[in-house]
Amino acid sequence: MGPGRSETGGPCSPTRSPGGCSPTSRKRVSFLPYFGVPLIRLVGGCVDDASLDGSDFPKEKEVPKGDGSNKSESKNESNSGGQPNVQEKLLKLFQDSIGPVFLLGLLLATLSGSSEKEISFQEFKNKLLEPGLVDRIVVINKTVAKVHVRSSPSTKQNQHSDTSITTSHLPGQEPPSKYKYYFNIGSVDSFEEKLEEAQEALGIDRHDYIPVIYADKISWFQEIMEFAPTLFIVGLLYVVGRKMSISIGGGSGQGGRSIFSIGKAQVTKMDKNSKNKVFFKDVAGCDEAKQEIMEFVHFLKNPDKYEALGAKIPKGALLCGPPGTGKTLLAKATAGESGVPFLSISGSDFLEMFVGVGPSRVRSLFQEARECAPSIVFIDEIDAIGRARGRGGFSGGNSERENTLNQLLVEMDGFGTTAGVVVLAGTNRPDILDQALLRPGRFDRQISIDRPDINGREQIFRIYLAKLKLDKEPSFYSQRLAALTPGFAGADIANICNEAALITARRDEKLITMQHFESAIDRVIGGLEKKNTVISKLERRTVAYHESGHAVAGWFLEHAEPLLKVTIVPRGTAALGFAQYVPSENLLMTKEQFFDRTCMTLGGRAAEEVLIGKISTGAQNDLEKVTKMTYQQVAVYGFSEKVGLLSFPQRDDGFWMDKPYSGQTASMIDTEVRELVAKAYNTTTELIRKHKDKVAQVAELLLEKEVLHQDDLIRVLGERPFKTDEPTNYDRFKQGFMDSEDSKSGEVDPSSSVGEPVPT
Repeated sequence: MGPGRSETGGPCSPTRSPGGCSPTSRKRVSFLPYFGVPLIRLVGGCVDDASLDGSDFPKEKEVPKGDGSNKSESKNESNSGGQPNVQEKLLKLFQDSIGPVFLLGLLLATLSGSSEKEISFQEFKNKLLEPGLVDRIVVINKTVAKVHVRSSPSTKQNQHSDTSITTSHLPGQEPPSKYKYYFNIGSVDSFEEKLEEAQEALGIDRHDYIPVIYADKISWFQEIMEFAPTLFIVGLLYVVGRKMSISIGGGSGQGGRSIFSIGKAQVTKMDKNSKNKVFFKDVAGCDEAKQEIMEFVHFLKNPDKYEALGAKIPKGALLCGPPGTGKTLLAKATAGESGVPFLSISGSDFLEMFVGVGPSRVRSLFQEARECAPSIVFIDEIDAIGRARGRGGFSGGNSERENTLNQLLVEMDGFGTTAGVVVLAGTNRPDILDQALLRPGRFDRQISIDRPDINGREQIFRIYLAKLKLDKEPSFYSQRLAALTPGFAGADIANICNEAALITARRDEKLITMQHFESAIDRVIGGLEKKNTVISKLERRTVAYHESGHAVAGWFLEHAEPLLKVTIVPRGTAALGFAQYVPSENLLMTKEQFFDRTCMTLGGRAAEEVLIGKISTGAQNDLEKVTKMTYQQVAVYGFSEKVGLLSFPQRDDGFWMDKPYSGQTASMIDTEVRELVAKAYNTTTELIRKHKDKVAQVAELLLEKEVLHQDDLIRVLGERPFKTDEPTNYDRFKQGFMDSEDSKSGEVDPSSSVGEPVPT
């Protein structure tokens, strides 16, 4: 046995000091990691002692005493705050603590490494042991020897008197020592032999040998740092995988789906207890469509009335119409009025990057609908999955969209279909839907929601105006604004009302007036006004004569629309000026009406040629409109004698792989279009030459005032020489102001109105 070595728990060696066990005896000490809780406090920031007994974990919220609503809300919160909240808190704790833990580890490693120095056994022997600076040696885990040194050299190693031996071990007489050096040992036996030989060579008495203490120490920090890279990689993979599963599932947070529930449809469900409902009284401008939808609601509320007669509720209805006409709004009203579960989903939600997800979500949707039957399912933008099969692409391969459509067809009217589920769908492209989807038994009804007429617009304006702060009653504005906005859909009307409110707030005014509505309509139709655009005098004069040509040509053509306002103030991206009209909402157009409108559109180019002598690019938009109108006359409406009574309507997307007529017919159509446009241009040129002086007067007045209303044109051109028996939208607009003048003795300038622009 080596010097000062004894087994733990055994008797002391007889060669040791008389005061009990020798300081050279071998001891095994276990250092407990008491720094765990302070480290957690340092990283987490708010951990108390109660967290040691599990109190840090989430608990169920206490149900407050009170009415039943509070109890139900607390119960819902408690149910929703279970395991998912614990996982999210643990994930957030991991994300927040991983960075500080590593920074703390690096800091501690740096500080600990700077206070201790590694030396060799030879350096220990020559520089520490021989001068007598060694106080004791602590061997940790039989691998590392830590050297504790004195502040001053020992004077007893070379002394052999009993007095020195006795006084060397008196309590409190030893100077304090510090741990500054360490060295690695190959084995315990080899280390003890070398140490004993070194002390014998120095002539140190065996009673004064350096004490050697053996300890088993566990460094939790080092243990954690050894596994830190692995833990970091595992945690990083967990965080990345969780975020990817949420993004793949189509959501985030508590509303997201994991990758394991990706085949389940994520629907918006409404019932009779839902808040922020929309009712049929909030929908206007589509009375016929609303009446048909109300039949579905009435059947679901009173099925006995229809079943007694043997009637069956239609299984589905397709809401089709232009964008912004209120298809989705009507579906929301159905959800609010029906009182049955209403499940809403978008057509694009069925399609995903994984194969088979679409059909799976369709099955999940209808399974949920049948579980809460009677119910209504609304699929918005159904053309995303309902396109006609075979049009998805040119590859001819199996399409995920087609599989989703097939599953939808089976669920709506298949072998295992059950009653109690009504399917509503909305689209603005009913022409591209599959015919199997449109047949009776699936979508029994196709409800067309077109742009509202003047009465429908008046009803829509009345709804939106009731929410605004106006200087007059909403009924004062509803008819007038409806007459000024032909062809506007419900979404356009809502935009105008909102823009008027924004303009009023921008001007720091308290009430909305007709002037604000006019500015809002100008903003929606013509674009943003560009007051700071730099235009040369020549360009400004050209624009003025161009717009004057439009105004004069339309004024003296019988079938042209009455002009309301002409301006040379630049708006939008390309319009340097425009004329505004209030077109009549005619359902039929004659050949003469087409011709006069073509001449009016060409009036700007004709005025440039006749009065300025040079033509510019300002007529590009006019020529585009003329070309489209003339091709429709020749190739669609059969107005050409050479082409005959044939119609070749162009597809909405403007794409034809194979035209349905020969090259000779195409050449004939092109020739006829050129002849009709040339005839209209010659007629317009003669009209401009005839009223050349009036065109110049209007142009000069326009250069002076920038904006001319109808009263200004009447003073220059006189009254319009054509009268019509049927009232136009302009007549309705003007009559409304007359009624206001008679009843309230208020006069409003009808010329400060707006309508449809003709940008140049």
